[in-house]
Amino acid sequence: MGLFDKISNIFSKEKKEDLDKGLEKTKQSFFSKLSRAVVGKSTVDDEVLDNLEEILIASDVGVNTTLKVIDKIEERVAKDKYVDTKELNNILKQEISTLLIDANENNNFEFSVPKTDGPYVIMVVGVNGVGKTTTIGKLANQFKAQGLNVVLGAADTFRAAATEQLQIWGERVGVPVIAQKMGSDPASVAFDTLESAKSKDADVVIIDTAGRLHNKINLMNELTKIKQVMQKVIPNAPHDVMLVLDASTGQNAIEQAKQFTKATEVSSLALTKLDGTAKGGVVIGISDQFQIPVKYIGVGEGENHLQVFNKFEFIDSLFGTSDPTNKS
Repeated sequence: MGLFDKISNIFSKEKKEDLDKGLEKTKQSFFSKLSRAVVGKSTVDDEVLDNLEEILIASDVGVNTTLKVIDKIEERVAKDKYVDTKELNNILKQEISTLLIDANENNNFEFSVPKTDGPYVIMVVGVNGVGKTTTIGKLANQFKAQGLNVVLGAADTFRAAATEQLQIWGERVGVPVIAQKMGSDPASVAFDTLESAKSKDADVVIIDTAGRLHNKINLMNELTKIKQVMQKVIPNAPHDVMLVLDASTGQNAIEQAKQFTKATEVSSLALTKLDGTAKGGVVIGISDQFQIPVKYIGVGEGENHLQVFNKFEFIDSLFGTSDPTNKS
């Protein structure tokens, strides 16, 4: 497990403590069940595997992803003939790491964006209530802390509260917000935002969008129109379509991911509210099922509690030093 140890040294102590705390509910729930599943057992047998399958599904990992994990462990048991229950932790960590996709293949765990010709444009999608606008505000704060020039666009014109919330965040972190009156054409707001960002020589543009799923055709048309209009200002925009999901909603988050990936080409994920739920396993299921990289995770209410996702740190915090064979 040297790779986990090596990667773990990248995160600061403060960030790691925030992540550990944010995943505490998921960790406690998972390991209390896992400890009961292996109590009195010395080897991984069919009963342990059946119990593990139930635990993973109950942790919102998802049925398909759970079956992948169980199959891999069964292969390991068949190959090695004897697998101690004490090894189960490490085997789970290894298998889960192969299923998780993050957006940081070069181990760059800072808030940064690729070099582009003009501002780097992020279009943020997601239903109302998942923490979409708050995530945008926190992301703007982190980018600004890295010395990047950020502009926000309030293209969720369906709700006045969404524009107001984004403007509050803009004032809080000190970045400009381009907005129009409620009911304005979202594509028009996006167009104005990119024009303003170009004139300000901005590094990053983040566009908030409406999160209505009651009519998928309208949603698809609206998001498509926004993208087409943005491309008149910056040809390759948006460079990233980020879907924000509330991890605490478990399987509902997976259903939202299904709907949005049908409506538009989602290129990254941000999962919020991990600190308030025991359903952190949904991160694993969503990443595996949709093959979309997880870019950011929210592990608290503070402005600095949005973290760049590091799958090795995530797994390390999820498993920690807990020993499922310890009956205490």
